[in-house]
Amino acid sequence: MINDMKPEDVVGEFREVTLNLFGGMQRKVLYTEIETPYPDGKLIVSTTDPSGVITHVNQSFVEMSGYTEAELIGASHSILRHPDMPPAAFKDLWDTVKRGEKWQGFVKNLRKDGGYYWVKATVIPNIRKGVVVGYTSVRRKPSRTKVEECRRLYPSLF
Repeated sequence: MINDMKPEDVVGEFREVTLNLFGGMQRKVLYTEIETPYPDGKLIVSTTDPSGVITHVNQSFVEMSGYTEAELIGASHSILRHPDMPPAAFKDLWDTVKRGEKWQGFVKNLRKDGGYYWVKATVIPNIRKGVVVGYTSVRRKPSRTKVEECRRLYPSLF
């Protein structure tokens, strides 16, 4: 379950859109053009269950997302879904990790305050006795060159 975003949580002028998420869920998101730069030397780490529900986050995740740990644990990882991200990127992610393979890509994440931040993401299936029991995602600072490539490419993938 992901709640709609609330105007009182958003900083600055925002646009509103309803996203169609994995599993038939929908969410109203409010987003701005305010970027939070990814800090040097930090890794964002989280784990999820097999359906993408967050089971663990590190402090860097809490700080960059703007959510509290309590708000993140038990929420779908789609809570970070930015409307500029093409659905094809997440289809590729899920198709890859469900095969038990590692996925890497560049993701524009939505913050609780409506802003965004870019990451270079690596998602690894956690396999126990041949069964995927969840996923670990590690995000690092992306190069600005790659971010600019994605800014140009992603709109053409809708």
